[in-house]
Amino acid sequence: MAALLKTLLMDLQTRPPGPTPAAPVPDDHDNPPPETLVEWLAAQCADWLRLGALAAAAALIEAAALVEVVVRALPGYPENVALRLLHGLAGIVRAQLEGLMCADAGVRCKWEIIDLVLAILVGSVRFKLLLAPRGLEAIDDYECRDWLRLNGASERSLQSPFVRGLYDLALAYEDGDPQRPGLAAGQALRGSLRMFFTYRGAMFWKMRAGMGDVVFAPFYEVLKRRGVQFRFFHRLENVALADEVSLAPGEKPYVQALEFDVQAHIAGGGEYQPLVDIKGLPCWPAQPDHAQLVDGERLRDEGCAFESHWDRRCVDRCTLQVGRDFDFVVLGVSIGAIPHVCREILARDDRWRAMVQHVKTVATQAFQVWLNEDMAQLGWPGPAVTLSAFVKPFDTWADMRHVLPLEAWREPPQAVAYFCNVLADAVPEPDRADSGHPALQREIVRRNAVGFLNEQVHHLWPQAVHAPGRFRWELLVDGTADEQGAAQADGAAGPPEGEARFATQYWTANVNPSDRYVLALPGSLKHRISPLDNSYDNLTIAGDWTDCGFNEGCVEAAVMSGRLAAHAISQSPPLEDIIGYDHP
Repeated sequence: MAALLKTLLMDLQTRPPGPTPAAPVPDDHDNPPPETLVEWLAAQCADWLRLGALAAAAALIEAAALVEVVVRALPGYPENVALRLLHGLAGIVRAQLEGLMCADAGVRCKWEIIDLVLAILVGSVRFKLLLAPRGLEAIDDYECRDWLRLNGASERSLQSPFVRGLYDLALAYEDGDPQRPGLAAGQALRGSLRMFFTYRGAMFWKMRAGMGDVVFAPFYEVLKRRGVQFRFFHRLENVALADEVSLAPGEKPYVQALEFDVQAHIAGGGEYQPLVDIKGLPCWPAQPDHAQLVDGERLRDEGCAFESHWDRRCVDRCTLQVGRDFDFVVLGVSIGAIPHVCREILARDDRWRAMVQHVKTVATQAFQVWLNEDMAQLGWPGPAVTLSAFVKPFDTWADMRHVLPLEAWREPPQAVAYFCNVLADAVPEPDRADSGHPALQREIVRRNAVGFLNEQVHHLWPQAVHAPGRFRWELLVDGTADEQGAAQADGAAGPPEGEARFATQYWTANVNPSDRYVLALPGSLKHRISPLDNSYDNLTIAGDWTDCGFNEGCVEAAVMSGRLAAHAISQSPPLEDIIGYDHP
């Protein structure tokens, strides 16, 4: 972190000819006594302030180099000395740069990050994070902004795009309310350190196709080839524990049975084939292939939503018994579904009840639009980006033009854009019998998206509107046009016009319990349970909601959790091979 500070200061530096040299930094090899370092810093303060902002940059860099020395040698210095040094440096840097930041947007952006780095350095020493046995988890009870503020960060920096983006990235808004941001300080710092120091080339890497195609389809194909059996259209209803009275003295509780509702039977009794071929790539479709299902045409016409928590239709029931059908259970549902499928565990286990109570989730909303003009024509001046900290209700935008060659279009669009954000929770929480709830939430997202395109998108794409408040709906490529081509040739009605054209695009309300995003709220992470927990003899858990070493919702955390679950079962892979698990 000290090295990052020095790099940022060097990036800001503009050396005038022949700057007055600063006194040499004490050599770390000499292990100077604390009083020497304090005296050196005090002696330089007056000189630096006299030099002016530009000439002082070189001295500030030398001070940052001193911080590197101090951080490396922390065990040898009293805590109060290190804090005095860091507070002194922070005061000097802020005094020199705050006056410049209002005049230069580039300086302002870098200054805000420098200010945050200074606060993190001060906080790391104050809270002994470098030496704490729990590492960064020692500050997970603090809210991120509160912890940064406590350690000197300015309000300007705390409201900067970088910090707002940190919250947007983690969808860190309790109940989907933008006025209730919440992010555990330790995990926020861990995520930032991971991005700055371990990601190579960029902070965000885009998939070359959809997540179902890039992540899940390859996993499915590999497991299938290894002999794994898949039973689709089975909805887990209950994880049944063995009766407590049947347990021998000292015997751990265990899963006795798994109870499922069968939503549909496969036609002919064979195996369901989920993947479809799109330009040679095995892809996971958004909708099931009803042709493979018994009464599939009827199910399609009735709008049967197999993934919906509120669609209770089933044609059969299935119970798997321990010893006969399974030996060990890896529970991979998300925590939002735990109250619905683990009722017996919650009734007996205080830790699981605490986890469900404190580890919260949030609904999300997203939409995607395909456009017949490219981004340059729409007025976006830069390259393809992933952008966050934009305005609500869709604060994150990804320019996904690179996936267009993989999509099956008769006349390919010129651009495609993905938008997402949190979605406010329904109050009161809908009953499971309320089958109309998903459609209602989806309509809310549709209205949000239409309003966003009319009122906000012109800040990104100035040429995408006739005027502020009037999106150019004719830009939207009709995704149903290929299917309707023959009908239109016979004189049928043409594609929809105006705002109605949005109906040809994609949007979703992720409100199913397993679809909701898992939050990293302050004070909640200590209630997560690890896949390594062995409270149950034949059960482990997996998902980005577990205590997996990176407690934030992402593929990275899910993979780490899955590998921990594998270790719990087989002792493989070794824990040291799970990248990021052994962290500060």
